[in-house]
Amino acid sequence: MLSTRYVAGAPTWVDLGTPDLDGAHDFYRALFGWEFRSGGAEFGGYGTYQADGKTVAGAMTVPADQAPPSWTIYFKTTDADATVKAVEQAGGRMVYEPMDVGDLGRMAVLADAQGVGFAVWQSGTNKGLDLVDAPNSMCWSELYTPDTKAALEFYGSVFGWGTTTQAFDGGSYTMVHPAGGTENDMFGGLWPLSDAPEEVEAGPYWTPYFQVADIDAVLAEVEPAGGTVRVARMDLAGVGSFAKLADPSGARFALMQPEAPGGA
Repeated sequence: MLSTRYVAGAPTWVDLGTPDLDGAHDFYRALFGWEFRSGGAEFGGYGTYQADGKTVAGAMTVPADQAPPSWTIYFKTTDADATVKAVEQAGGRMVYEPMDVGDLGRMAVLADAQGVGFAVWQSGTNKGLDLVDAPNSMCWSELYTPDTKAALEFYGSVFGWGTTTQAFDGGSYTMVHPAGGTENDMFGGLWPLSDAPEEVEAGPYWTPYFQVADIDAVLAEVEPAGGTVRVARMDLAGVGSFAKLADPSGARFALMQPEAPGGA
């Protein structure tokens, strides 16, 4: 799972781009109790979501005519400019060139060889999120892709990720961890779009999972708050419970309630 150790190649940040920032505040407060803290005019209204005073995500207004509402996952890099070159050499492309964010760090927005958007963060004074792998924070990431082999080759070339494959009835699930890491450092998985029919229309994309203590209680808040339950609760023995959602503007994300120790 995720940790705030933030080694190269691991997720270090996640943020929401939405045309209705005020509506997003209401929705995510209803689900997770998040409170928004604006960075002010200096950062163009960009701000952070806080859970118990700790940063769990970023958020900003993105007009609908500029990009669809979405969550973006940032992976740590020690050199954003070098990572951009590695992405281009691997068949991906630069969406927004590297830029400094004050003294906080340096970032770039990219797309992989199959067009899936993601970003990288070269830390300055901001090392990453304050809280992960805990209730009401990000705990996992997942890539829906038409070609898992090509995706692994791309991200392996760019970040040096290692992989682990877990078999289950009817198939297998490929999980990734930072270079030099182990199974204990896994932070995400890959699903072929052909095995996720509900994602075909959405197309390939990265989605964040947010951990919750009571998935049924959170799911009960989704529709009253204006969101959509895209895939109802699913239970996986030995892992936990999951559900896929969309917020009122259509940004897709997922929930996870880890199984209690002993399977209780």
